[in-house]
Amino acid sequence: MSGPHAISTLGRFQRWRRAKDTSARYLIGFFGVAVVGALTLMFVYLLSETLPMFLGAELEEQTQYSAPGGADTGTVHLAVNRHREMAVRLTEDRRAIFFRPESGEIIQEQSLPIPDDARVTSFTAAEPRTRLVAIGLDNGQVLAIEYEYNESFTPEGRTYEPGLVYPLGDESSSLLDVDGEGQAIEVVGIQRGSSGVRVAAATADGRLRLVNFEERTSMMTGEVEVRRSAHDMPSLPEGATPSRILLDITGRNMLVGDDQGRLHFYDISNPRNAQRIDTRRVVEGEDAEVTSLEYLLGTVSVMVGGSDGSVTQYMLVRDDDNVNRITRVREFPRHAAAVTNTQPEYIRKGFATADASGALAIHYPTSQRTLVQYQVGTKPLHRVYMDPRNRLLIAIDTDETWTLHRLSNPHPEVSLHVLWQKVWYEGRSSGDYVWQSSSATDEFEPKFSLVPLTLGTVKAAFYAMLFATPLAIMGAIYSAYFMSSRMRSLTKPSIELMEALPTVILGFLAGLWLAPYIESNLPAVASILILMPLMILVVAFVWTRLLPEGVRRVIPAGWEAAVLIPVVILVGWFSASMSPLIEVWLFNGDARQWLTDAGYTYDQRNALVIGIAMGFAVIPTIYSISEDAVFNVPKHLTQGSLALGATPWQTVVRVVLLTASPGIFSAVMIGFGRAVGETMIVLMATGNSPVVNFNIFEGMRTLSANIAVEMPETAVGGTHYRILFLAALVLFALTFFVNTVAEIVRQRLRNKYSSL
Repeated sequence: MSGPHAISTLGRFQRWRRAKDTSARYLIGFFGVAVVGALTLMFVYLLSETLPMFLGAELEEQTQYSAPGGADTGTVHLAVNRHREMAVRLTEDRRAIFFRPESGEIIQEQSLPIPDDARVTSFTAAEPRTRLVAIGLDNGQVLAIEYEYNESFTPEGRTYEPGLVYPLGDESSSLLDVDGEGQAIEVVGIQRGSSGVRVAAATADGRLRLVNFEERTSMMTGEVEVRRSAHDMPSLPEGATPSRILLDITGRNMLVGDDQGRLHFYDISNPRNAQRIDTRRVVEGEDAEVTSLEYLLGTVSVMVGGSDGSVTQYMLVRDDDNVNRITRVREFPRHAAAVTNTQPEYIRKGFATADASGALAIHYPTSQRTLVQYQVGTKPLHRVYMDPRNRLLIAIDTDETWTLHRLSNPHPEVSLHVLWQKVWYEGRSSGDYVWQSSSATDEFEPKFSLVPLTLGTVKAAFYAMLFATPLAIMGAIYSAYFMSSRMRSLTKPSIELMEALPTVILGFLAGLWLAPYIESNLPAVASILILMPLMILVVAFVWTRLLPEGVRRVIPAGWEAAVLIPVVILVGWFSASMSPLIEVWLFNGDARQWLTDAGYTYDQRNALVIGIAMGFAVIPTIYSISEDAVFNVPKHLTQGSLALGATPWQTVVRVVLLTASPGIFSAVMIGFGRAVGETMIVLMATGNSPVVNFNIFEGMRTLSANIAVEMPETAVGGTHYRILFLAALVLFALTFFVNTVAEIVRQRLRNKYSSL
């Protein structure tokens, strides 16, 4: 073919090739941009789910009205039900008023069963969930009552039949004899425990009294018998006058604030021998006074408000002598005037404070956040209340003007401090990194530190890479450079086939077989790790240096690795057989107990198990990419090196590895990314303990496993739910960072050694 026809055919061919090249270029570019776009959308979605956690609370005034039932008498207690449809107000003139909180409409009014000749001298409320309140009288008695909303459902909607109930029987038994001498109850504290009600009181003549009302139910008749036991408490230091008394729900601790800015701790676990254990100044200044003292949910932390505007959290913490001491945990921004009231939240550890300048603030201790600082008016506030769901806040000034606010405070538990720094949680002696998202008790303090999860992720990946990287890279070098093509054609597909094994199967075997086996045969594992490389080196030395050449020729060139198969089997069998004897000789018959005695915690499902199991899953990835990188080193480089007199090993070290280093580095980084994101193996074989250490004999919890475990039990949109999305974002950022660094290093290696 020649002439114009040939030129025409060539032109058509070139046009078709250019069309295919152009199409391929745009198609590849499109999908490349699509991948970047998909990653960006993933990042944006994760970010959109996590950002709302870091927004502050919102407080918006809704309405204002005069106190239901009249503003001529003061409010001593207020509570709102969870639907914000019913509330109760207890007044100084002995009334209980049930009303609609949104409008102030009165639904029902009851008189408190207080004798006409008695005068109210003090008031207190127990932990909010109990709905128990106590009113101290000037005749030495205390009125204990509870309020109920009696909610029911009808075709028309919710209906309520509110009223008062009496915790220790009928109305006649609601007046509790606290002081037999008839002295006025100046300060009173009350709390319901598992066995009954405890009342503590400070009388007008300066005595402290503790009275237990224990409820016992007859198994025969079902009747409830109330047994009373009264005890005198040690007095406060001379000159101190009690201003507030608190009892915890365990019935073991009593706190007393005084008018000199001090807090006193009494151990009342044995009321007959109650002791004042500790006294601490909690408000500084000569005229300082504890003006507000309230337990938070669970009665572990106590919030102290001072006449100087200070707001401080205290807890009982055991010292070196195992004695509880009053310990300052954290402070919050000061108010401009004296703190007049502290109101704890109903279902969380947060609280609100009000002061004498008409301002209020909302705080959350765990996150050390002051979420709202709000000026209600110019008149002093003497009460502030929140509904159980923290959506309504009522501020009451000294003129009994009620200001209702819409409150939005969905995620007070979260801050950067909580997520990444040590936090002093309740029940602990100091700050720590802790992940514990749930518990069996309602008063549980969620612990959302991401440090144990992030460190656990790195720990699992580190030990997996420590196991997999040397085996995979050295195996890749040998099979690509030294192994015969026939043996390589068998070995490489076999190793790559390992990657097809489901990780759930590997995790299942690691958790149910490998972990118990390692625990029972620790000396065997240690022996294999030590003897296996030594014996391989010994056999290699004998093969190359001591055996006659005629014997070596029995094995064809490139098949020498087959000699090691019986060596590996024999070393494994020998180590397993000698394990019981080694355990008796060196570890007193129990290697695990020996480690424990030496100060090393041993968990059955630990990082050693994960290193082996997850390393087994990562090896094919690293091996396959590294082997291709080594095998594709240009032959003229290796042949030139050998021609210049270099040995095969020198050629591998000084030519092959340098040229293949970008590919090997990429293999390691891809393997690391695979290990970081692994879920099923670490879920089933780590024990999922969120600990902060690198002990190879302890477990861990990783970010991915934590998401898999806890996501099904979270409430959509809740704090726990969003923190799991934040964990996913951290995992995404970690892998993105590692891959970015890996690509930068790979490109530099490629540029450096591309000239070879």
